[in-house]
Amino acid sequence: MTAVLLAPLASSLASFSSPVDISRDQAADEAARELSRAGYQHEPLFDRLRREFSQFIGDLMSGDGTGTGGVLSLVVIVVVLVVLAVLLLWALRRFSGSARTEPGAVFGRSERTAAEHRSEAERLAAAEDWAGAIRERLRAVARDLEERAVVAPLPGRTAMELAEAAGQALPSHAADLRAAARLFDDVTYGEADGTREGYLTLAALDERLRSARTGVTA
Repeated sequence: MTAVLLAPLASSLASFSSPVDISRDQAADEAARELSRAGYQHEPLFDRLRREFSQFIGDLMSGDGTGTGGVLSLVVIVVVLVVLAVLLLWALRRFSGSARTEPGAVFGRSERTAAEHRSEAERLAAAEDWAGAIRERLRAVARDLEERAVVAPLPGRTAMELAEAAGQALPSHAADLRAAARLFDDVTYGEADGTREGYLTLAALDERLRSARTGVTA
């Protein structure tokens, strides 16, 4: 009689002690229901993204690292890391590039006076570095015009923008300024070879501009 009464109880206890076996899809459904509760609805976006990313990585690493599944997981992780590294490098380049001189700008990052640019141009010309001499002589022209308030200083100004601004203040020299700007761009960004004649032409323009006067207030 006692054995008959204890049999159902033993059966119930056995059912509690047996492991719960659910499929992966059932586990995902349970997780989705858990996340749909009110407590998760107010979860900060950053915490949610971090948790989902951690869960994603955990799912990839859930295999034993062998076989096709393990290899595929490793490949996906490597791809994710490479993409993150590329994005980081792109962001760093973009950030560092914002502090550089704009492409086509007359001046580099160093600050020099017109006299210093002119002296450097003469040194380069003596060494027959005509491209470098042309660049420095045009910078001497630009700085001299700024120092004399013929044009207002403007960071990142291109050679052609300088020629346009200075040409408005000094109309009789406008054509020569545009030709000088084209020469500067050719040897600086067009990879053209500088010549002695080109440098002497620019040096002569520099001397004429130094004595030029304008009634326009920059």
